[in-house]
Amino acid sequence: MEFKGAMGGIYRLTEWITRLAATNLLWVLCSSPFIFCLILKLLVMNQNLANESLQMNWAMAVLAPLTLFPATSAMFTVVRKWVMGDTDAGVFRIFFKGYKENYKQSLIGGIFYTLLFVIMYVDYTVYMTQLSNLQIVGIIMLILIIILLVSMFNFFSMVAHYHMSSGQLIKNAVLLTLIRPFRVFSTMLGSAIVIFIGVKYPVLFLFFIGSVVAWFAFFNFYGTFLKMQDQMEKMKQKDEEAGITEDKKSDNLQK
Repeated sequence: MEFKGAMGGIYRLTEWITRLAATNLLWVLCSSPFIFCLILKLLVMNQNLANESLQMNWAMAVLAPLTLFPATSAMFTVVRKWVMGDTDAGVFRIFFKGYKENYKQSLIGGIFYTLLFVIMYVDYTVYMTQLSNLQIVGIIMLILIIILLVSMFNFFSMVAHYHMSSGQLIKNAVLLTLIRPFRVFSTMLGSAIVIFIGVKYPVLFLFFIGSVVAWFAFFNFYGTFLKMQDQMEKMKQKDEEAGITEDKKSDNLQK
């Protein structure tokens, strides 16, 4: 049955709310070990327990590649279907299919990103707190951390959209971040706004924040992908036209 008018709008709205909430809940469930440690980290930070906070950092570093990255890749697999127009795809089936198929690449990417984050964060902390005359290096490290963080959006999008080796996925994710800064900035800004709303209303993290950020990030990535594809087709067409022109010139000279 298809509803029209106001009833149709309400029905479509409830459908989208259900899709977003179901996807987000699956993501939270599969990331729960990492999220649990993150919550503990926030609690011990509020109580100024330095040793316990450091322990939570190491626990999250170990759990992120094993749980957070595969779950996030699976979530991007679901939102990819929505952005490409297949809104009726079963959330549960697509999520766990993406989780299973992309687990290895997500794990490798997670190890790479986690190691770099740990190294850069330690360097940033040292330069900003212990080497005051070299704080400019700390600022540079902070910029690199932000670039690396944003490139993860492209990494998850590429895992869901392409069939490449793990090394190619990571390299292309970083390159795309650097050559398309405006798209990246809009993704970062939009995600920051959504997360800010989530901080105001923490319950939204359970139902919507992750899936909304993933949808917005893949939407931006897919727009970049289509634009680059269009540019490549135009270049190919120009090359073909140039080749035809050269062939005609060659034929005329032979005559």
